[in-house]
Amino acid sequence: MAMQDEHAGDGPVDVAIIGAGPAGLTAAYLLSKKGYSVTVIEKDETYVGGISRTVEVGGYRFDIGGHRFFSKSQEVVDLWNEILPDDFIQRPRMSRIYYEGKFYSYPLRAFEALWNLGIWRSTLCMASYLRWKLLPKKQVRSFEDWVINQFGQKLYSIFFKTYTEKVWGMPCDEMSADWAAQRIKGLSLGAAVIDGLKRSLGLNKLNDGSAGQAKTLLETFRYPRLGPGMMWDAARDFVLSKGNAVRMGHKLKQLAQDSDGQWRVTASTSDGGEAVIRARHVISSAPMRELAARIHPLPASSLNAADLKYRDFLTVALMIKSDDLFPDNWIYIHDSKVQVGRVQNFRSWSPEMVPDENIACVGLEYFCFEGDGLWASSDADLIDLAKKEMAILGLCQPEDVVGGAVVRQEKAYPVYDDSYADNVAAMRADLEDRFLTLHMVGRNGMHRYNNQDHAMMTAMLTVENIEAGARIYDIWQVNEDAEYHEAGNEGDQARIAADRQAALASERDVPRRIASESEAAADAVDRAA
Repeated sequence: MAMQDEHAGDGPVDVAIIGAGPAGLTAAYLLSKKGYSVTVIEKDETYVGGISRTVEVGGYRFDIGGHRFFSKSQEVVDLWNEILPDDFIQRPRMSRIYYEGKFYSYPLRAFEALWNLGIWRSTLCMASYLRWKLLPKKQVRSFEDWVINQFGQKLYSIFFKTYTEKVWGMPCDEMSADWAAQRIKGLSLGAAVIDGLKRSLGLNKLNDGSAGQAKTLLETFRYPRLGPGMMWDAARDFVLSKGNAVRMGHKLKQLAQDSDGQWRVTASTSDGGEAVIRARHVISSAPMRELAARIHPLPASSLNAADLKYRDFLTVALMIKSDDLFPDNWIYIHDSKVQVGRVQNFRSWSPEMVPDENIACVGLEYFCFEGDGLWASSDADLIDLAKKEMAILGLCQPEDVVGGAVVRQEKAYPVYDDSYADNVAAMRADLEDRFLTLHMVGRNGMHRYNNQDHAMMTAMLTVENIEAGARIYDIWQVNEDAEYHEAGNEGDQARIAADRQAALASERDVPRRIASESEAAADAVDRAA
């Protein structure tokens, strides 16, 4: 088919947005609300929402990863309520760890863990803890070293090693100790025991997941009754109602800037054609590696971007003859006998996601790299694998499975390897400094392991920057642990500055591979953390 401009007669828009995930649609929603003309392109032909979409097969709905709706930001919570005012339900939170045929509440309950492990193994855990506290490793260079020093070899092998290696696809002794210090910071065995005692005695606090409350105390959470995709469908519908466009099946092909500063966004369409959108601003939530490869002319940092890596992910959903298999929202699988890393129970997220009360629907989550054995397996083989592993775990019998489906999610997790920081910094310096009207947002757009609410906040602040005509907010300071959003009156500027400093100090991290001594010697570039 000959290439064509699908909307050749359309005039330029104020903002073109690449990607209809939480960041892209948040920006589109707010810009539409403020009266801007907007066009969103999304390569998926069916679903908006990105990794937060809800996939439907035969009336069964699957959440890709499990998305609880809570945020430290009241601004984000308010936007959720505005977009989806009548469809949130309150759900009990329950998750457990599966280890050697037994289930452990997560967070741990002291008496239950003691009973499951047994007196002898519990004694060994405490002895191992004391041994490493008294004689810790002096050279702490890996995730494994750090955790063993904090919790002992025995607890590390039970509750950290297997699951962490499944998620990130690398041995724990090749992950940076910095990740452990950031991700598990503030947690001690003594604090865990005290918290476990409180939970065992029912003395722990309840909260509803509203802004400002600690995630670790969540006992209930809010959730859209038909899954998180319901939020993003509603955001898309609002954008369309304002006369703006969300073009599905449109994949970014090229991004170029004319001499007058206007952008030309060229997209390949699913029917083999081509569309061109002209815009004053571009907001990109596309993976940073893909964006760099499609800017014309190629930026100097495109080689840096090409080195960025991603962890991919797939869900095998099984429909099983049973009213319900287990009460948990999800179960972490700390067992090396199976490849599955986590099992979701979709009815526990929302009963409305499972249309037949006599059928349970679960999702087995597998972490992989695009193109590896798991990713390349046929749907039928993956469904067979999931049935076998459910039987190994004792969760169901293969003959009770009456249906299955596979959902693949590429680039689910940006990997923080030993070179990512330098590569991202090079991209930022190359693109943001040269192009004041190009804005990178969201998890993959910034190559940052942000949650849904943090991805939204990067978009919210970007909209403020576009309105102001300048980068008055540094969206790279948005992260998990800090109060990252501007609020209040001008007299609050001192507090805002303090919050931003806190954001920088508490930046969230994820594993990165450590180069061996021989690799380090051979590498002329110091790939710092």
